[in-house]
This record gives sequence, structure tokens and C-alpha cells, in this order.
Amino acid sequence: MTPEFSICVYCGSRPGERPEFSQAAQAVGQWIGSHGGQLVYGGGRTGLMGTVAEATRQAGGRVVGIIPKALVDKELANPLCDELHVVDTMHERKAMMGERADAFLAMAGGIGTFEELFEIWTWRQLGYHDKPTGILNTAGYYDGLLSFLAHSVREGFMGEWQMDLVRTGTDVPELLTALRAEVPLHPRDDKLSENL
Repeated sequence: MTPEFSICVYCGSRPGERPEFSQAAQAVGQWIGSHGGQLVYGGGRTGLMGTVAEATRQAGGRVVGIIPKALVDKELANPLCDELHVVDTMHERKAMMGERADAFLAMAGGIGTFEELFEIWTWRQLGYHDKPTGILNTAGYYDGLLSFLAHSVREGFMGEWQMDLVRTGTDVPELLTALRAEVPLHPRDDKLSENL
């Protein structure tokens, strides 16, 4: 069965210290699966990654995992994915994730999650894709980052239009519904791998 939409979720390979983070990952996966969607993610079974993948699968959604060879053992590659792609490099992983998704969501995570969020955001401002991007700010996790980004705008290094390219929210159904509604009706044939 062809999924109605595909969303790439960036999140931690660790669960974090607060139960709210795992609860949010569970809610995201449940929403994707119950709405006939497909999850595209980093392909691991650990942390929030594993939680969102299993919740999507349990709710009837498709799961596409993309993981570089170097992380197959470290992040415990998920054999329960409908598709599990083992690639050579992180660049290949991120390009494939971007091409397979209609929208992007950053949840709580570490430096890898931050890097993925900022890269896909940069690609959008450069016109490499026109897909919506969101930040799920669970338990105030991104408050400091959002404050710093506002500071960057005030200091003249970013424009409000760049901030407008990313939607932020704390409510899972509300944010995911908004991202899905923003998916282009006729998306461009993005080849993000060509822009690396």
C-alpha cells in the first residue's frame, strides 16, 4: 500500500532524561502510522529513533530506515523496517532521507539532530527543496536554541523570512497536521544528493 505522505524525523539515538521525550516520540510515530503515513529516519533501534519507528510500525505506518555502515552496530540497525538501506556515508544517508520525505521534523536529540535540522533548513533557504520543516519543542528542549536564533535575527545575521521557513510547536497532532498541510501539491523533483 502506497503511503499518503512521508515524513523524515530527526531525533536522538538516546532516550534523554525526561519521560516526555519518549512520550513525544511515541505520539509522533502513532500519528504517522494512524494517518497512513511513512516514517523516514536514521534506521536505528536505540533511543528516540527506536521509539518513533516502533510506534509508527505498531500504528500501521511504513518505516524506511537509512543508516551508514559505520553505525549499523552502534545504533543497532532496525531489521523490522519495511525498507532498511545501509549506505556508505553520512552524506548519502542525509541525501536519501531528504529525497524520500515530503516534510521534516526535528525532535529532541544531540549534535547529529542539530546538524540534520540545520542542513535541511539551509537546503530549503537555498532553494534545493520546497518541503516544510518543523521543530517539536518538547518540555522546552529547544527554548535555548530558539532564543539564540531570535538573537541572530536581531543582530542582523538572519532574516525573519529564514525563521519563517521552520514551524515550531509543542503539540504533536497540531504540528504534524500543519506540516502535512504545507506539503507542496506538486513537489519539485528534488535531487538533494546532487547538491552535496
